[in-house]
Amino acid sequence: MPAIPLSTYAFLAAAIVAEVIATSALARSESFTRLVPSLITVGGYALAFWCLSFPLRVMSTGVVYAIWSGAGIVLIAAVAWLFSGQKLDAPAIVGLALIILGVVVINLFSRTVAH
Repeated sequence: MPAIPLSTYAFLAAAIVAEVIATSALARSESFTRLVPSLITVGGYALAFWCLSFPLRVMSTGVVYAIWSGAGIVLIAAVAWLFSGQKLDAPAIVGLALIILGVVVINLFSRTVAH
């Protein structure tokens, strides 16, 4: 299996960060009635999908999406907890830990990461 270039993971990380920013802004857009959070949301998702297109060239779609969505879920939950005071109970923390574990298992042990 060929090695995946570091730039692929950089684009995937950028897609995750852009998606987390966009989703955080979406929560503040008040159903797209506030201009600045709405623009950040639309721009963030556009950037996220653009960045996501690069890993899809060399990695399997399901794996890219699993990493992107899994990391995004965990980071959005962390942002909401830290900056919006949205508390996480023990089952939520365990569930988020399992998502992280799933992403790690895919990256370390799956042979389907590359096309």
